[in-house]
Amino acid sequence: MNLTGIDIFNIALWIFIIGYAIYQAYFYFQRKNAATILTAEEFRKDLRKAQLIDVREKTEFDAGHILGARNIAYSAFKQRYQEIRKDQPIYLYDQNSMLSGRCAAILKKNGYKNIFILKGGYAGWDGKVKKSI
Repeated sequence: MNLTGIDIFNIALWIFIIGYAIYQAYFYFQRKNAATILTAEEFRKDLRKAQLIDVREKTEFDAGHILGARNIAYSAFKQRYQEIRKDQPIYLYDQNSMLSGRCAAILKKNGYKNIFILKGGYAGWDGKVKKSI
């Protein structure tokens, strides 16, 4: 069997696509097992009893965030997650929930429980926000 350059390219492309799909599926299930996804209504219900963490970068946080949130950016999360208490529920959000899932996986791996993520992230939030002028 003689393979041409196009055949090798197609095989490599398929290997890449399948590998990427497996990678995405792995992290999807890891995030799903690390936290409970809450709608904005569910998130708002117990918000005052939880630690509210915005994992977006500081510039995004300063532009607007859910009232009462504190900022621990994803880029510094592995160094700062110890600032979060283990004895209280943890509510995470970012712009659209992708980074929150990664942060939830870090927390779960380090023994945290009661981790919740805002479905749709800040983009889907319709409650009170604080914006800088």
